[in-house]
Amino acid sequence: MLFHFFDPVYFVFVLPAIVLMLYAQFKVKSAYAAGMQVPARLSGGAAARYILDQAGLQDVGIEEVPGTLSDHYDPRGRVLRLSSDVYRGRSATSVGIAAHESGHALQHATNYAPLIIRNAAIPAATFGGTAFSILLLVGMLIAAMGSAIGVKIMLLGVVLYCGVLVFQVVNLPVEWDASNRAKRILRDYQIVDGVGAIAVDRVLNAAALTYVAATLETLMVILYYLFRILGSGRRD
Repeated sequence: MLFHFFDPVYFVFVLPAIVLMLYAQFKVKSAYAAGMQVPARLSGGAAARYILDQAGLQDVGIEEVPGTLSDHYDPRGRVLRLSSDVYRGRSATSVGIAAHESGHALQHATNYAPLIIRNAAIPAATFGGTAFSILLLVGMLIAAMGSAIGVKIMLLGVVLYCGVLVFQVVNLPVEWDASNRAKRILRDYQIVDGVGAIAVDRVLNAAALTYVAATLETLMVILYYLFRILGSGRRD
C-alpha cells in the first residue's frame, strides 16, 4: 500500500493541473514582460498611493520589497508591499499589480465577505497541509504492518487536507474581485490609456489563471489519494 509520487496513476490525476499551471506561468511571464513595455502615467507606488488616498485609506502604508512578483497586501500591518519593479516602474504591469494589491486593501477596509472567510480559513489550510503529510506517512507505515487503522489515519489526513482546498476555492473570488477593482480604477482614474488597459487585463487575467491551476491541482491530489486509499482498503 506504499503509493507515492512516482506512481503513474498519480500523474494521470494531476497532469491536467500541471499542464494548466505551466500554461498559466507562461502567460504570466509573457504578459508581465509585454506590460512592462507599455507606459503608464504613474509609477506603481504612486498609483497605489493615489488609489488608497482616494478611498480614504491614508493610514495604509506602502513599502518597497526585494524580489519579483513578491507583491502582496499585509492585512495585519495594513501595508502594501511592492517589488522594486512594480514600486518604481511606470508601466501597465507595474500599475496593474499595484492596483490589484490596493484592491485587497479596499476589500479589507469594506469588510468584503469572501476576504473575511478566506482569512478565517488560513489556520485550517496551514494545519491541514502539515497534518496531511504527517498522517499520510504514519498511516502508510501502519498499513504496511497489516493494520486496518492505517487506512483510517490516511483518510483523516486527506480530510484535513481539504482545508487547503477550501482556502483556495474561497480565495478565487477574492483575487478576481481585486483584479476587477484594479481594472476599473485604473480606467476611471485614467492612470492607463486604452492600450495600457488591455495590457493590464492580460497581466491580471494570467495571474488569476495560476490560482485556478493551483486549486485544480489540490483537488486532483485529494481525488488521487481517495482513489488509492479507498481502493486499497477494499482490496484489504
